[in-house]
Amino acid sequence: MKFNAEIDVMPQKALLDPQGKAVTGAMANIGLEQITNVRIGKHITLEVEAKSEQEATKLVDKACKDLLHNPIMEHYEFRLTRL
Repeated sequence: MKFNAEIDVMPQKALLDPQGKAVTGAMANIGLEQITNVRIGKHITLEVEAKSEQEATKLVDKACKDLLHNPIMEHYEFRLTRL
């Protein structure tokens, strides 16, 4: 079976997000003061071949833990859909 994974990697909430801070400031400059606390991360999509959704979940989780995120600075979450 093939699955599609949609992965979001975001900075830890306790850490400063310089990109998000800059965008938050820019929002006020263009008249969007109502938008605050912008956080900027990464969105990753991939396909995985697996025998089951459980196996696909394990594979994607391993990819996230071992390669796609820095556990000191980031956290991740993902969603699987069957193709």
